Amino acid sequence: MAIIFAFNGIEAACAAHPTADVFINFASYRSAAASSMSALKQPTIRVVAIIAEGVPESDTKQLIAYARSNNKVVIGPATVGGIQAGAFKIGDTAGTIDNIVHCKLYRPGSVGFVSKSGGMSNEMYNTIARVTDGIYEGIAIGGDVFPGSTLSDHILRFNNIPQVKMMVVLGELGGRDEYSLVEALKQGKVNKPVVAWVSGTCARLFKSEVQFGHAGAKSGGEMESAQAKNQALREAGAVVPTSYEALEATIKETFEQLVEEGKITPVKEVKPPQIPEDLNSAIKSGKVRAPTHIISTISDDRGEEPCYAGVPMSSIVEQGLGVGDVISLLWFKRSLPRYCTKFIEICIMLCADHGPCVSGAHNTIVTARAGKDLVSSLVSGLLTIGPRFGGAIDDAARYFKDAYDRGLTPYEFVESMKKKGIRVPGIGHRIKRGDNRDKRVELLQLFARTNFPSVKYMEYAVQVETYTLSKANNLVLNVDGAIGSLFLDLLAGSGMFTKQEIDEIVEIGYLNGLFVLARSIGLIGHTFDQKRLKQPLYRHPWEDVLYTK
Repeated sequence: MAIIFAFNGIEAACAAHPTADVFINFASYRSAAASSMSALKQPTIRVVAIIAEGVPESDTKQLIAYARSNNKVVIGPATVGGIQAGAFKIGDTAGTIDNIVHCKLYRPGSVGFVSKSGGMSNEMYNTIARVTDGIYEGIAIGGDVFPGSTLSDHILRFNNIPQVKMMVVLGELGGRDEYSLVEALKQGKVNKPVVAWVSGTCARLFKSEVQFGHAGAKSGGEMESAQAKNQALREAGAVVPTSYEALEATIKETFEQLVEEGKITPVKEVKPPQIPEDLNSAIKSGKVRAPTHIISTISDDRGEEPCYAGVPMSSIVEQGLGVGDVISLLWFKRSLPRYCTKFIEICIMLCADHGPCVSGAHNTIVTARAGKDLVSSLVSGLLTIGPRFGGAIDDAARYFKDAYDRGLTPYEFVESMKKKGIRVPGIGHRIKRGDNRDKRVELLQLFARTNFPSVKYMEYAVQVETYTLSKANNLVLNVDGAIGSLFLDLLAGSGMFTKQEIDEIVEIGYLNGLFVLARSIGLIGHTFDQKRLKQPLYRHPWEDVLYTK
């Protein structure tokens, strides 16, 4: 079973998993640098592995400088990751499960391996497994010109790991990274055998300079050639074969000599865990069902009892929580403060019904009188909800938020809407006037002013109302505008939502959902009312229709 966690940002992910200290960045080269820097700045993150190729070199230099000054490690860019055999792997290194088993990566061996190439890492895991007891740890630092960590960084680290008895290094032409390893060997910082080979000796066969696969695999002179590096490593004390073809035999010879000297006791082989059958083949053979196609993050009906956002149903009742709290869990996936859930419940009560003459109730009544069932009657009414009926709450929140956030004065906001030919959502009422205010609006405003930490959006809506009332006495803030603006204050003032989340909630249509939920209560009531009264099929009266040609 795979468990997938989704977070709105790196900070949230690190806060949720404080023991995780390795960050694997699969972002593209466009955003890899910024997200990697953000990860490095998290106190819990120790290592950042960057998978992307093509990260700008200037960005890479900044990441490296920051990591080194803060005692952190960058692996990559352009790395496939690394693996500690029998423990864990980061990135895509080591290939498939079959390859992991074939290369004995299911248990630790005695060899530390580091390479620039990810593809060659997989090949070398196989090579090393054939002639030794396998690797203890393997790392691909990436083939960019400026790797976040160098070959010598990892060799020096391996040198301090007791389980690592010998090291294998696979470099390549271009750059001078291998010379830092040469200096470490000369200075006696490495006291374990190092088998090394620098690929790219064939470059001399070409008449012109050749750029190999990696960004850094391009010789900038004789010193950066594969031959020069191999010679320098050999002179510094590394065991360097005469060719890549001889590398396997050289590794084998070095390993067997260490065994003979008693410096290595080969790891005893263990039977690897049974490899599960490939899902695709299992599906074809009819052994399993197809993979899931639905993702649910708000509820879970497995286990002893269903849960809402991880909260068992029984505990919701035991804690004395209400409908607003259930909405909080299922809609927002978190437990909002009680004043927030109470406000939601007030909105539901105030919007439950608006009499039999509004379009939704009318449709429901007509459908019920046609003898249709409850669900059909309810849906016929819900289908009328839109920009002219109910949707004004969403639009009010959207327009008030945009105007406030942009710093528009009420005059600028109203007049700009007028120029666009758009009525201001949440303003205007068929009956209510400036001297005959909507009691529902007053109740909502009183509750918010008493309980909300901030009512900046509502106050802005009130300022807009003051201006619109100067135009016409019926252009009052209605219940749609009150709910829309106050819901913005609820989200912003609770401190539990980011700006991005608030924008998303408004854009998705949560407020329209609140109206749908509330009005469903009334529409169900109208359905039951008509059926209880045994009302006949409805026919619209002729006198209410203008027949014309």
